[in-house]
Amino acid sequence: MTVSVTHPVQIPIARPYIGEEEAAAAAEVVRSGWLTQGKQVQAFEDALVAYTGARHAIVVSNCTTALHLALVAAGVGPGDEVICPSFTYIATANAVVHAGGTPVFVDIDPQTYNTTPELLEAAITPRTKVLMPVDQIGLAADMPAIMELARRRGLIVVEDAAPTLGATVHDQKIGTFADLTCFSFHPRKSITTGEGGLITTENDALAERLKTIRSHAASTSAFARHASGTTDIEEYRELGWNYRMTDVQAAIGLVQLSRLDGILAERRRLAERYSRLLGVDARIQVPYVPPERPHTYQSYCVWLHGGAPRADIMAALAARGIATRRGVMASHLEPYYRERYPDLSLPVTEQASAETLLLPLYVGMAEADQDLVIESLLAALDGKA
Repeated sequence: MTVSVTHPVQIPIARPYIGEEEAAAAAEVVRSGWLTQGKQVQAFEDALVAYTGARHAIVVSNCTTALHLALVAAGVGPGDEVICPSFTYIATANAVVHAGGTPVFVDIDPQTYNTTPELLEAAITPRTKVLMPVDQIGLAADMPAIMELARRRGLIVVEDAAPTLGATVHDQKIGTFADLTCFSFHPRKSITTGEGGLITTENDALAERLKTIRSHAASTSAFARHASGTTDIEEYRELGWNYRMTDVQAAIGLVQLSRLDGILAERRRLAERYSRLLGVDARIQVPYVPPERPHTYQSYCVWLHGGAPRADIMAALAARGIATRRGVMASHLEPYYRERYPDLSLPVTEQASAETLLLPLYVGMAEADQDLVIESLLAALDGKA
């Protein structure tokens, strides 16, 4: 589906909350002369450990590389199956393929848009190596139940928590449940480093290996050699990748992390306002938030039940300068995977992918702009836009 936008966007789908403090932090790194992975990366990792409560935090170039490295560290290779929802950005499944494994797609719960322990367990086979739940759109999956399933079945859990930094389940931070948890610092997430990713783990051996293979598997880092002043020559004992984060990104991330709790509070305030004003219309399913799992609202997702077709609604809002996006793709229907799984049917995923819509949400969004989005959506549903 293509929606042609012929009017300038006045209300974007997202906008990073970033300013002069981040610019100054980046400039200080530039002036230092050390731009790549160095002391700012270490400081950012230390701050992320303190924030999440995880034992280890390893930052990388983006969340896709985080997922790839996590799966490699989990031992995924040819013949191994990784169970994941199809209702997710395609990077989730792609990371499995890049690691040499086989993605096994499962359906989702229609309220939370997340997969469930029951759906995961039904897909387990003797070839299953990893369960890969996704915290979709900013709502954490039921991680305690998923971890109980994994321990009972002897499986590893790699959580795709791209949009849920700062989220909790029963007041425990995401990043401390799964064997390996991966986050994103893309500009559409709550905080950003431009691009960037994070892996958290409680496992010392996994953390040490991740820190090595993110940088070509060198036995010692360039910054460690520089700081020590030695002439040690590094070794390369296995295949690695260049998935490093730069000190410029990490310096920005440190400032952003200090803002995170305030950012989440404002995103929740705006989302709750959307829900109050839109939830009275039976054609609009607003986000469901379980009491023990506060939403981080990477995006504000509505499921449209009736009214004008979604493509017409998106076009009508675009004509008013309002950006929207389809909810989330059904990865198994994208051409690359459809060729490989031609007969796979996931009814809830397919319907949600066809009927959900993301509305603008970001810190700094004026209530007047939010009111215009609401008014325009209702008018479009009525076919009056």
